[in-house]
Amino acid sequence: MNRLKDKRALITGGTTGIGLETARRFLDEGARVAITGNNPANLETARKELGSDVVVIASDASHVVGQKAVAETLGQAFGGIEILFVNAGIVDMRPIEQMDEAAFDRSFAINLKGPYFLIQALLPIFAKPASIVLNASVNAHIGMPNTSVYGATKAALLSLARTLSGELISRGIRVNAVSPGPIATPLYGKLGLSEADLKAVSASIQNQVPAGRFGNPSEIANAVVFLASDESAFTVGSELQIDGGMGNI
Repeated sequence: MNRLKDKRALITGGTTGIGLETARRFLDEGARVAITGNNPANLETARKELGSDVVVIASDASHVVGQKAVAETLGQAFGGIEILFVNAGIVDMRPIEQMDEAAFDRSFAINLKGPYFLIQALLPIFAKPASIVLNASVNAHIGMPNTSVYGATKAALLSLARTLSGELISRGIRVNAVSPGPIATPLYGKLGLSEADLKAVSASIQNQVPAGRFGNPSEIANAVVFLASDESAFTVGSELQIDGGMGNI
């Protein structure tokens, strides 16, 4: 239970779902934790749940300038960090004929551009060694209808895991990725669907999972703890697919 003892960690999108569960696990493993989020109510709920020692930062994951502010806050609070879990993201599922430029740009800004410039902003305060874990998706591997833009953003994150590994390993920074399949989180409730449509979409997705169920946030958090810890010191530029077999059929 002390695999992350005394390590300093940042989790983006740490107020709900996978991010919140990972924050819990990091704390259990002895880490000092900071989280970001942009919903005031969720930020306050997470603050109460995780405790006063957690650094809670209001931040829009899509804003490049805002990433510098996050890095400055962390530098003041922790001095440096050993772990970054890039988790904040959105899913905008729609057929290509319904995708507009604003929605396209928003997906790439939140899922890719913001994380890229957050990593850049954090470089001066990364310890040596350090670990970056990117939250990608099985959708980078499968041809699921209506996820063309979402899948592209996550495929780009997987590319970053490889290219930044080659670029940053000399600084002692490892970069790896997790690619979840469908996970039981509040994310699906943010798709703007009616309850009936949401149930239909959920059933359709579940039918594509060989394991026959949605995953749990704790199953992703377990993998992130491994990649963040010294147990994975020889794991560089790799991807862990945690998808119930969905990406293998």
